[in-house]
Amino acid sequence: MSTMDYRVAHLSERLAEGPLAELGVQVVVHGESVLVTGTVPSAHCRDEVARLVSEALDGLTVHCDLVVAEASSPDQAEELA
Repeated sequence: MSTMDYRVAHLSERLAEGPLAELGVQVVVHGESVLVTGTVPSAHCRDEVARLVSEALDGLTVHCDLVVAEASSPDQAEELA
């Protein structure tokens, strides 16, 4: 296992087992860079994941593509038939 693979595996564990318990984020080595993708529940969570990624993978080329799940209230009442 390369150093990059080890760092990515450690980061994935931190994301899944840490305070965020974020299982919707995938961290994958792609050639000479790392790709971080997935959906998170809030902008705060996205920012926290980005911070952890930056700390854990400092010095590596990282591409982050995290999407914030839409969790807004409905704008009208639901009609049941």
